[in-house]
Amino acid sequence: MNRNLWLLAICQGLFLTNNVVFIAINGLVGLSLAPLGWMATLPVMGYVVGGALSTNMVARTQARWGRKRSFQLGLVLALVSTLVCAWSALSHQFWLLCLSTVVAGYYNANASLYRFAAAELASPQAREKAVSLVMAGGLLGAVIGPNLAARTRDILPAPFAGAYLALALVALVSLALIAFIEFPPPAPRSVTASGRPLSEIMRQPVFIVAAGAGALGFGVMNLLMAATPIAMQQCSLPFSDAAFVLQWHAIGMFAPGFFTGHLIKRFGPLPVMFTGVLLNLGCIVVALSGVELHQFTIALFLLGVGWNFLFTGATTLSLSAYGPQEKDRAQGALNFAVFATLAVSSLASGVLVTTQGWTLLNYGSLAPVALTAAGLVWLHFRTARPASA
Repeated sequence: MNRNLWLLAICQGLFLTNNVVFIAINGLVGLSLAPLGWMATLPVMGYVVGGALSTNMVARTQARWGRKRSFQLGLVLALVSTLVCAWSALSHQFWLLCLSTVVAGYYNANASLYRFAAAELASPQAREKAVSLVMAGGLLGAVIGPNLAARTRDILPAPFAGAYLALALVALVSLALIAFIEFPPPAPRSVTASGRPLSEIMRQPVFIVAAGAGALGFGVMNLLMAATPIAMQQCSLPFSDAAFVLQWHAIGMFAPGFFTGHLIKRFGPLPVMFTGVLLNLGCIVVALSGVELHQFTIALFLLGVGWNFLFTGATTLSLSAYGPQEKDRAQGALNFAVFATLAVSSLASGVLVTTQGWTLLNYGSLAPVALTAAGLVWLHFRTARPASA
């Protein structure tokens, strides 16, 4: 872990602070402002739809201006969008809130590349550990995010408007830190224009499974996490309990980053990813067992660890699917798969939890978990076949 990686890990933590607070409050603010109850998670959906719409633009700015300037642009938009979110909450404008979260999605798409930038700041032999340890920086978000949402909830007349203002300060701190990180210089445009076509890269089995597992793992996590504050409110549990559950969920997401890279280095990405699938299944079993605080806490903690194993493994697996000259196109496609899945899961989360309830939502999560497991088994046998021949 060199100085650049430590600073990037802190930026990852501040990025996840933003995400955790958005997940914790956007559904509740949406529920208080939306014309209809099923629209409650539209502000959450707007964040990921904005990310999906921004992936191509982010890939182009990364290729043209390099990591640093592109990351700085994302943080400027994060600052502006959170200020507009605060104004939307204060002025009770639901659709302006949705629009501002769409704009914030650019930051989401941009900062999601921190994990790939981590691999470039380390030696080739340490890429797995660099990715894992920078993602472990999200533990900062696990600690700060829920507490920030709870402590700033009522500092302004509109609930959670103060939390949006606090996120603007978080963006300013990230801007200051990014200025001190030395990224590798961007490759010449003649080099980035070479390499295989994106369609050829995406047809590789390893890319298909890496993109599918990363997207579905993130989608299941988002489906259940975004619905949790609303489900707990429906069960008459206070917001302080929801913040506690989300804190342990975020700890589960990022604390394993201190050792996930070592596990991937030793056993390979596929066994680690399959363990993540089993943890997701365990989450669903616990969630279906009841709606007490301890059941929400254990389920969401297992969900977080499962996501870490799946997403870190998928990110590491994808590194073998493209070369340096193909990275911007390939990483843009990987991020688009994630954000498109998140957009669907964000809308489904609000619709299902407000119309069908927490139980049906968990049963519905079994399908993407099973599909992820099938993809991992398929790739395992496909890659093992030549070795046994």
